[in-house]
Amino acid sequence: MPDSLLIIEDESLLGAELQRHFRREGWEVSWARSIAEAESLLFGETLTPLIVLSDMSLPDGNGLDLLESVRQKNLGGEWLFLTGYGTVPDSVRALKLGALDFLSKPCDLARLDLIIAAATRSGRAQRRIAEHSAAAARRYSVDSFSGNSSASNAARQMLTRLASVPYSALLISGETGTGKGLAARILHHGGMRANAPLVEVNCAALPHELIESELFGHEPGAFTGAKTRRRGLFEQADGGTLFLDEVGELAPDLQAKLLKAIEDKVIRRVGGDREIALDVQLIAATNQDLVEAVAARRFREDFYHRLSVFRLELPPLRQRREDIRALVQRFVAEFNLKAGKKIRHIRDSSWLLLEQHDWPGNVRELHNAIERAVLLTPGDADTLQEEWLQLTPGRILPAPPQASSETLLCLPLDGSMALDDMDRHIIQTTLVRYAYNVTAAARALGTTRETLRYRVDKYGLKPEAGKDG
Repeated sequence: MPDSLLIIEDESLLGAELQRHFRREGWEVSWARSIAEAESLLFGETLTPLIVLSDMSLPDGNGLDLLESVRQKNLGGEWLFLTGYGTVPDSVRALKLGALDFLSKPCDLARLDLIIAAATRSGRAQRRIAEHSAAAARRYSVDSFSGNSSASNAARQMLTRLASVPYSALLISGETGTGKGLAARILHHGGMRANAPLVEVNCAALPHELIESELFGHEPGAFTGAKTRRRGLFEQADGGTLFLDEVGELAPDLQAKLLKAIEDKVIRRVGGDREIALDVQLIAATNQDLVEAVAARRFREDFYHRLSVFRLELPPLRQRREDIRALVQRFVAEFNLKAGKKIRHIRDSSWLLLEQHDWPGNVRELHNAIERAVLLTPGDADTLQEEWLQLTPGRILPAPPQASSETLLCLPLDGSMALDDMDRHIIQTTLVRYAYNVTAAARALGTTRETLRYRVDKYGLKPEAGKDG
């Protein structure tokens, strides 16, 4: 299919000549004789030109004003301006608006062809980037965080809110396999920086002696083997998002350098003497308890507070078991498509097995189990083969024990106790039952230590000295 070119020109002879010329060159040419006609083509979604060749002054408006409206609507295409009486301010404004060139009439067609060829290469590159961004936005929409549980709904609501604000730093916490990487991609591709780069780095996978060079880049001769200049990941993410996975693995000295880079919005390459200004949105993720790491002096407190301007905690799969069916159906459909399978049914015994499993690897483990089962199920079968789930029997949840007085807690429902009083009573009773071991109490209440500590402080339930776990 030929590329499309839009000519905006009110002079009939020039417009007709340009139209004939570019049609001979293989273009699909549209010709608008006014701003109103051009707006109808561009904003009516009937035309997405690769290149726009526009006059500056038209009977019903100015071409620069039209370009400004186009840019505000995030419409692509390379723009070239032709004018018989352009001024320096006009040319400056055109370039600021992203026009590729500003040419005076009359323009030699041979020279115009050279400029159009350059514009074509640039326009096609822009189109590929736009198509990639659009595909990523569809793939990583908020709805890609699947599940109908209250925990999943809360996570989607938070993701939606975060994607609409210009935050500088965000900390995502949760166990391994809960979807921290997915959440980071949702936030980037659904946010204000979707058309800019998303650069991901696993801090645990890089050797300590190389990670500074990876993040900040280096100059030639900075260390043995540094023969050329290298742009670091911060520079590569300029204007976009840098995702630091497993941030808890960073050494304290590097945390200090990252803190300065985030605060000052400048970096300096290893071995360099020049500061480079950058605009980077930072998303960090960890499966560690950073509050505990700060208390143990394994993680800098100032760096923690800088990262946790916004926080998102993703729940483990065992705390949202009602999401398992939706996740399984999604994964089965995914691997049916990849492997050309036609699995439509899952036995009740398989559902029981899936819903009773403890899932220590969370959604990632479930994803791998379904991939294995779909791919190893015979090609003509339409029912998932249970044996290929290969779930470890030791990780199946035991049947719930019979309730006893030690596991029961009675609360009045006659209005004599307020909700906060109930909350306080439950927490205090649990702490006493577990001898103020916060870790054990948090596990029994199905929450995190950090959340429990917050409520202990809120209600003034100070643990006994020396017994805070």
